[in-house]
Order: sequence, then C-alpha cells, then structure tokens
Amino acid sequence: NNLKSRTERKNSTSSCKIAIACLLCLTRVQRESSIFRMHFHVFSLLLATATSVHAFAPNSKVNNNARTSALRMAEVSNISGPPFSGPSSKPILDSVKYPSDMKRLNMRELKQLAHEVRWEVLESVSKTGGHLSSSLGVTELTVALHYVFDMPEDDIIWDVAHQCYPHKILTGRRDKMSGLRQLGGISGFCKRKESEYDSFGAGHSTTSISAAQGMSIAKSLLNKRKNNCVAVIGDGAITGGMAYEAMNSAGYLRSRMIVILNDNGQVSLPTGTPSAGGTVPASQLSAYTSKLLVSKPFQDFRDFAKSFNKLLPEGIQDVNKRIDEYARGIVSGGTLFEELGFYYVGPVDGHDLDNLIPILEKLRDSPNDKPVLLHLKTIKGYGYPPAEAASDKMHGVGKFNLATGMQLKKSGGTPSFTSIFANALIDAAVEDRSVVGITAAMPGGTGMDIFGRRFPKRTFDVGIAEQHAVCMAAGMACEGLKPFCCVYSTFLQRGYDQVVHDVAIQNLPVRLILDRAGFVGNDGPTHHGCYDLSYLGCIPNLTIMSPSDEIELKNMVMTCAAFDDGPTVLRYPRGNGYGAEKLQSLFGYKLENGEIPAKGEVIEIGKGRIVRGPGAMIDTSSSTRGKERKDRVAILAFGTRLHEALIAANEVEELDDRLSVTVADARFMKPLDVDLVRELADDHGVLITVEEGSIGGFGDHVLHFLSLDGLMDDGNLKFRPMVMPDTYFETATQHEQYDQAGLNSQHIRGTILRLTKRIKVPVLEEVEAE
Repeated sequence: NNLKSRTERKNSTSSCKIAIACLLCLTRVQRESSIFRMHFHVFSLLLATATSVHAFAPNSKVNNNARTSALRMAEVSNISGPPFSGPSSKPILDSVKYPSDMKRLNMRELKQLAHEVRWEVLESVSKTGGHLSSSLGVTELTVALHYVFDMPEDDIIWDVAHQCYPHKILTGRRDKMSGLRQLGGISGFCKRKESEYDSFGAGHSTTSISAAQGMSIAKSLLNKRKNNCVAVIGDGAITGGMAYEAMNSAGYLRSRMIVILNDNGQVSLPTGTPSAGGTVPASQLSAYTSKLLVSKPFQDFRDFAKSFNKLLPEGIQDVNKRIDEYARGIVSGGTLFEELGFYYVGPVDGHDLDNLIPILEKLRDSPNDKPVLLHLKTIKGYGYPPAEAASDKMHGVGKFNLATGMQLKKSGGTPSFTSIFANALIDAAVEDRSVVGITAAMPGGTGMDIFGRRFPKRTFDVGIAEQHAVCMAAGMACEGLKPFCCVYSTFLQRGYDQVVHDVAIQNLPVRLILDRAGFVGNDGPTHHGCYDLSYLGCIPNLTIMSPSDEIELKNMVMTCAAFDDGPTVLRYPRGNGYGAEKLQSLFGYKLENGEIPAKGEVIEIGKGRIVRGPGAMIDTSSSTRGKERKDRVAILAFGTRLHEALIAANEVEELDDRLSVTVADARFMKPLDVDLVRELADDHGVLITVEEGSIGGFGDHVLHFLSLDGLMDDGNLKFRPMVMPDTYFETATQHEQYDQAGLNSQHIRGTILRLTKRIKVPVLEEVEAE
C-alpha cells in the first residue's frame, strides 16, 4: 500500500507471484506436515495481497477496463439536458427482428444496437406507461444474452420480468410495443402464450432460479442436445427466501445453469424510504454485494495459474485449486455463493459489452456442470438522466414527456386510497406508540413511504419477503405492538401459510393491510387482487373488512388499531377517493361544512349499514313503487363496488316507477352482519351481492348463510352473486377489466332488470335458430 511508483507496484506484484510459486513447490514436499498448513495460509494471504495490489494500482492494465467502465457510467449519469432525445433513425435495430439476426453483428454494431433498443424502450413507454428503469438497466445485458445464446432452444428466464421490454423488442414484438399493457395488446411481463421466446411467465419475484433449475434437469433427463438455462434475477428479488432454497438445491444437485445477479442497489420501491434500517437498501445482502471488487484480476490470475499449474505435479495442482477458491472468497466476498455450491464470477460491469459477451461465451461453452453465479453491477435507468436522478428511478411510470422526463399526470383530483390509508395510520400512530408499519419492499405502493417519513423508527421494510413480514408481525404482536403488515393483495399469496400457522391459529392481533384489492389495470393477471376474499375467508379467527369510500377507509384504519381480540384484514383497491361532492350527492353523506372528516372513527365490528332506501335519490311520488315483493330489490355491496351499485339503483328507478331498490354496505365479510342480511332477505324479492373478488368470496358467504338460515326455502327470494368470472383478465384499464367482468353499473342494472323480468334473457337455442 505504500508503494508509489508504477515500477515499485509492478515489482511488488511480480515478487508476490514468485513467492507463490516457491510456496507451491514447498507444499509438495511438506504437504503432510503442520508446516504445510502454515504455508497454505501464508499462500492465501500472499495471493490476496498480490491480486489486491494489482487490482488497485491506478495504472494497472488489469484494472483499466473496470476504471474505464466506471468513468463511462459516471459520464452517462451527467449527460446535459433537458431536452433529451434519441437517434433520429435506428438502422441496426431495423435489421434485427429476431435474435438470429444479431449473430452477424460485430461489437461496434452490438453497442449501437443497445443504444437504439434503449431509445426504442423510452419512446414506447413514454406513450403507454410501464416499467421503465428496470428495462433501461438491462439493455446491454439483453443484447449480450441474445447474441451469445440461441433462444428458444436455450432458455432465458427473467425474474419478475418487468425488465423484459428490450427482450420483447428483440424477439419479434417491436411492432407491438405501441399496445404495451393496453387492452388487446402485449403484456408488460413475459408470457409463454405470447411468444416462444418467453421461456417462463412471471410478474411476481424470486421464481427464476427454481424455474431454470427445473428446465436444466428436464433437458438433462431428456438428453437434449444443448442445456443452457439462464436465470436473470435482481438484487431486490434475491432477497426472497425462495432464491436461496433454489440455490441450495441447485448446488446440491449440481444442476447446470447460470444465475445472473443484476445488482443495481434498488431493492425497494422506492429505495431510500426512511425506516428503522435507515435509508439504505432494505437488504444486508445488498450491503454485502456492494463491497465486492471488480473481478478482472482474478480472471487474469487464473489464466496465469492455469498455465503455471500445468508444470506442477498433480498434488500441487489440487492445492492450487483450493487456494484459488479461498483467495476469491477473501478478496471478493464470493464465498457466500460458493458455499451454496455455485461458481462465483464477478462483479462485472453489466453495461460493458466488451467484457460481458466474452464472459457469457465462456460460461456457455464450459463443460462444467456446476451452477454459476455471474454478478453484474448495473445502473437502474441507465442512459436516461431523468430516470437515474429520480428517487424511484422512474421504476413504474405513466405517460411522460420524453424530452424532460416529466410525467403527464392529471392536475388536482382526489387523494389515492393508498395515501388516505397512510395518513390515517399516522393519525393512529400519533395516539398510540405501539402502532408500527411493515412493508415487503413496496413502501411507495403501500403508503409506508408516507408513514416512514413521519415515523422512521416504527417503519420496517423487510425486502421481498412476505412470509417473513407476516411472521415478524406475529412476533411483534406477541410482545404488545400493533403491527400493520402492508402488502399488495396479490403478494400476500406468498405469505399464506404464515397467515394460517403463525397468525390465525394463535389468534394474534396482526393487522393485514391489502392494497390493490380487485382489478389493478395494466399489470394484468399476475397482479390482480382477486383471490384474497376466497383464500382468507375460510380461515377461522380472521376479521375481514373492506371500505366503500375514503371516509369508511379512515374509519376502518382506526377500527383495526383499536381491535386487539384477533387478526384483522383490511382490503381496498387501487384508485382514488370520490371527494366531498360525490360523497354527498351519491353516497348520501351529510358532511359538516361540506368537508370530509380529517380523522376516522372506530366502527362496530361486524355491522353493515343501509346507504340508500327505496326511491331515495329521485322523485318518490309514485304510489306504486315497490308495492309487490317481487318489485323490491336489495343490493348488498362489499367494497367500492358500492359506487356502481348506487348508480345502478338510481338508473333502475328512473326506468321503472314500480321498482324500488335498496342499497346496503356490508362493510364486513367476517363476521357477516347476519341481522342486515335477514332484514334484506325478509323484505325484498331480489337480493344481489356485488364485490371485487373471485368465486368463493363474499357472495358465497352470504349464500351459505341464507341457505343455512332457511331464508330461501319458501321460494320468495331470488339471489344472485356478482363476482369476477372464473378466468384470468389480461392487461387493460381497471374500468375495461370491470366491464369485461360484468361488474360496472350497467351490468348491475341489467341483472336487476332480468331478475324482475323487465327484459327477456335470450335463450341460446333461439339465438342459434335465428
């Protein structure tokens, strides 16, 4: 470390290599003695010293590529602007429709292709919205993978697959990018039915290594000619426990596969949210990998060692292999992955095609069956300064101005349900110091970023680890805290066993907060919150509630905070509140000074409410309205479909002066307000339930009670549950998806008119005959 001149550093490195060679010879004679063990450790230390000196030398040829890459990456981060603009034409990309077209390109053309693909992504996403920065960060990697490997014979599995836009562009879907995440368009994730180049579908994280291992085993057992399976996983996704289950298995079974760790330091969305762990990425693994050194010196030393090793006896060669293994662990920290049975390579600059392509080619052509982990360092949002500078790196964006990076959002409007929840939780936390918030790498999506700015020491981001989040919340509840475990509805699926085994069976007062319940829009079937009512409704001890509007949401947050007799579930959709004007005109609220209450109030567990009586919103002068039971209709809504039910009720009564429609808000699925259900069933000829969930949810619970209570035995009650049909709904807007599912106001109106025989239901045989 004290050597100053280039000559001194060079001589020092040479001296270390000579010392290592001498020790190798010594070990042959003394390998059976205690002196051998001492020499072995000295050898390791000298190896680490030699490679460290060589690596850190400012003018070292070995380190030159790494320093050049770092400088280039820094330069990209400081591009002047705005306005920002891409190439006026894309001649290389125009010549590439499928990966096979890339094989003829030279290195200069591949670099130009990466540049053109990056701007193709930017131009497309600026018009449609989507996951931007993840795709920008893997553009060079995508080009390298498709140049080196032969899809679809080789398999490339993208974990989460939100970074797959460059992959889609290079696999025959460039002309479909205008329909990205739109109704009838292509998905924002990989989908096997969309393209033969999508080896494995995704949307959730931490699945790629397991899938790649399964494919590798299958190729081997089926004696397929080639067995190249590549899993690309980010430093966020690798925080999930399933990744380590898969790596442990792959090392044990010696499955031939390549795992590429895309390390960009962005674990949570957004990374940097104040929490109990500070503002650093929510992962000790991320801190670990950030300390790893550029590994070019190791590759050079291995080349030297292999050449020199051939001159030595076999016993010395074995020793040399062991020393190489331990030295890499000492200097680079790769031992973690080595101990799991992987051969570790890296870190490598993931934006440097000059190094990346040869490394991938060597890994592809290696006859070794041992799994490999290639560690890449990348920049999320690379090549687009607005993304690199943003706190969330422009991870998920709506339409935006390409020249400035400014997103085209509607001005004004009402607050989102997410922000309403977060601020209500702050109100609860101000009054009760035992209230804490937990999120699984989604602080922005769940409102924990808002809560964290106010209460950083009471905010816990555990990374992409829902199982751990739920069980940790159970542990907190055991000691008297009031944990609010805030996850997307779709992601709680990964913590289901913990809900049953660790929370419900022990009846612990954990508050499960499910954001994005119901349809979510453009992210499609992997992200819809369709199933929570079905898979949670069957678990004893759970209290399940869903607000119909922002006032109810505030009330339910306070109710959860006050309820300590068992676990609670609060689910609400993606979207915004309705605002004071609509709450008064449609929902019938009597707001003081026309303002929404600032704080929520505790409501009675298991009690619903009637929101609208017969004729409540129109002229009630008709003396014939609802005279006969068959003309009296009740709608029992659970969640924000209440809005659509109220609109439908008004429309039906305007259409027919004999029909009366009562609309009730169930509030709770468990415990069900059986008194309210009885009241509606006894006084109406038609009862309709409406919810934002799949078959097996709220409507089934109501029907189960009606049957057991004998309320349908006399044949005077027609019952219809309106739920999401038993199918998957692809990308579209939320309104379009509810239209497809038949859950908007016109569908509720149509159901009422059919059940009251105001319109004739077509008979299939008659339609076919015509």
